[in-house]
Amino acid sequence: MSSGARAIDSPQNTNAKKWLALTESRGIRKHGAFILSGRKTVPEALARHPNRFTAALARTESDLNRLALPSSVERYVLAKPVFEALDTNGTGFPLLVGEVPEMAAADFSAAPKGFELVLALGDPSNLGAALRSAAAFGVTRVVLMEGAAHPFHPKALRGGANAQFGLTFLKGGDWTALEGAKGPVAALDGGGADIEEYAWPENLRLVLGEEGRGLPPGLKATLLAIRTTGAVESLNATVAASLALSARFRRISSR
Repeated sequence: MSSGARAIDSPQNTNAKKWLALTESRGIRKHGAFILSGRKTVPEALARHPNRFTAALARTESDLNRLALPSSVERYVLAKPVFEALDTNGTGFPLLVGEVPEMAAADFSAAPKGFELVLALGDPSNLGAALRSAAAFGVTRVVLMEGAAHPFHPKALRGGANAQFGLTFLKGGDWTALEGAKGPVAALDGGGADIEEYAWPENLRLVLGEEGRGLPPGLKATLLAIRTTGAVESLNATVAASLALSARFRRISSR
């Protein structure tokens, strides 16, 4: 092809098999790569983070030409069945392949330097939505505990709306790793103190419990509650996280 794009017609192609694996968390972890889709998110990510991507995948060469691709990004034209298998969100728009950033281990033996959001949301859509709220309210460091969905899962990327590219992710291990954590720790709990009255220290770890399970037993933390009418027992974890991060943002912005 005149543009230098490579044609891939079979799902048995080596690259195609690798990309197909990236539709699941296991494949993302194995290959250290992800696929980004979206008519809005793909051009925005390219404009803001062009160095994060290694390849662009499309149905036609003209589709590839719609993107402002750096010369370092390899171009591929895929047969319809191959492309549709990769386009899990059904956008029909070119896809980007990127490298997952290295995730260091969180050091709970040291006090936090700044604010850290600690969570273990297992549903990738919920995780993506929480990351979107985190970015919107100024969070930059997210600790992913054992059981959390992969932040670069296709559904998490869709929910995150490119929030992932501005966040630093740390691996937190299982919940026992938080035992004896140094520095202030706060957590959302219906029986806690009014979150609107909390002073929000600059250096803090905010823990969001797992969906359906809540906080790990024995967690030593300042418990914070979001005021509601009480008509429902609890809020969706992502909604609760968004409200808490909004409360923090308002408080620190007023200082």
